[in-house]
This record gives sequence, structure tokens and C-alpha cells, in this order.
Amino acid sequence: MSLAPRVVLVHRVTEYEELVARHGTHGQAAFFLSSRGRDIQEIAERHRRTRQALTEVASAIPLTWRQTRVERADLDRFLFAPEDVVVVVGQDGLVANVAKYLAGQPVVGIDTDPGRNPGVLVRHRPEDAGKLFAFTQSGRSIFDELTMVEAVADDTQRLVALNEIYLGAAGHQTARYRLGLEDDGGVVEAQASSGVIVGTGTGATGWIRSVWQERGVRQRLPAPTEERLLWFVREAWPSPATGTSLVAGELAAATRLRLTVESERLVAFGDGVETDAVELTWGQTVRVGVCRERLRLVC
Repeated sequence: MSLAPRVVLVHRVTEYEELVARHGTHGQAAFFLSSRGRDIQEIAERHRRTRQALTEVASAIPLTWRQTRVERADLDRFLFAPEDVVVVVGQDGLVANVAKYLAGQPVVGIDTDPGRNPGVLVRHRPEDAGKLFAFTQSGRSIFDELTMVEAVADDTQRLVALNEIYLGAAGHQTARYRLGLEDDGGVVEAQASSGVIVGTGTGATGWIRSVWQERGVRQRLPAPTEERLLWFVREAWPSPATGTSLVAGELAAATRLRLTVESERLVAFGDGVETDAVELTWGQTVRVGVCRERLRLVC
């Protein structure tokens, strides 16, 4: 007997909830903002729209399906099941936050604030939820299979991200390491830099794009579903012991960027979430490339 699908509603604490939690009451939060020339009404209205969207989506879940909710801060402790349908209610970045914890489950992005969010990953409105659930139940959903990036350390630590992975010093000071491509005949270069960024086509709307534009490199940005990554070294420093010849490139599906740590401590984190980082110490090696898993985003 197969289990009924379970809808997992992923959301995050709103700015309004954070303010009230910090100041105790709505009135105290309003006074705090007014003392800085801000009006709480705009923030309260965004909170209301988010809660209304959650209610509307929850009410559209078929009666025979199970459902649960998980807040962004609890994602690393939540166990997703194979039969889950993941519904992200919020901003585009929330889809990236949940992607690393999934293994092929369909993801529906619900935009709670159209016009304020780009809508790259949260492509649907709350009123579309019923139709989307019906399509999922009947197998008629159409998906984009979005490429992700992974970093695997020699001690089996593994990190997955939808947009990009950063490798460098925890406090963004100078990172020292040896860098090379695994299919480049063993060529490596000792470097001192502000870190290395490896990004996907989905990440090409964010951090990777800004570096790409600044560098004016010839490689085109990858598409979100393309099995190709771009990588950049930030502010490589030339010295008698460190070079700057390997500072940008692309990684095809089977290619890996190899970094060997020559600092006391470096970290790797994905999609800007520094609290969920892989820690690397002197002599450790980490390989970064295209991840075998994809994010199945409902179109």
C-alpha cells in the first residue's frame, strides 16, 4: 500500500515577525521603526500577504493528501520523504535554500510578493496551487531540471548548492591553496586570494553574473538547465610564491576543479548560507563540479 503524497510547505519568518519578536509588541516595533523614519505598515502588509498565501495554498491541498510545514531555519533538521511535494511559499532565495536537502522531489515555487521578487524560481501565484496539485497528482506536471553544483572533500564531507559555492577563508581574509583542473595534465598553481566561486546557470542571475560582467570574460553564462558551470578566483594576489594564471574558466559535466588547502582553515558554503559550511584544514583537498542530482522545479 503506497502512501498518499505529502505536501511540505516551506516558508520563512517574515520581517514583521522578526521585529515583533525582538521588540515584544506591534506598538513597540512600530515606535522603533518610526524613530528611524520608517512605517511599520508596509512590513505588516507584506506579512499579511505571506500568511494569506500560506493559508490559500494549504486550503488547496487535496483532502486525501498529508501536509506539514517547515521553517527555513529548521531545514537542516527536517527529513524529506520520496513521496513529498515541496511547495516553497516566499522568495526565490528560499527555493535555493531548500534545494540542497532534496533528492528529486518536485518543487513548486509560490510568489508571495509579485513585483518585489524576480520570480525566477517562485513562478506561480497562490491561486494556482489547486491546479498545480492536480497536475502533480495526474503526472501532467512539466519540470525544469535545474543544474546544481557540489563540493566533495577528501574526508567525504559534501556540499550541494543551486546557485553557487564559495571556497575561501571564513572571515573573507586571504585564502591560501593550490588550484587546478583534474583534466589539465596535473597543472596546479599556488594562489592567495579572496576565495573561489563556482556557479550554475541559476546562479547566473546573481553573484556569478556580477563577477562575469566585471571580468568581461568570453565564456557565455550557462543556462539553468545546462550541465556547465563557471568558476572565478576573487582578487588573486601575485607574489614570488603565488600566481594568477588560473583565475577563471568553465566546468563541463565530467570536469572537476581541485583545490588543496594551504591555510589553517578554509570553508565551503553554498548559496550564501555561511552557517551551513564544510570546514577544511591544511592539506585537505576538495573537488567541485556539476552535481548528479537536479532540482525538479515545476514550470
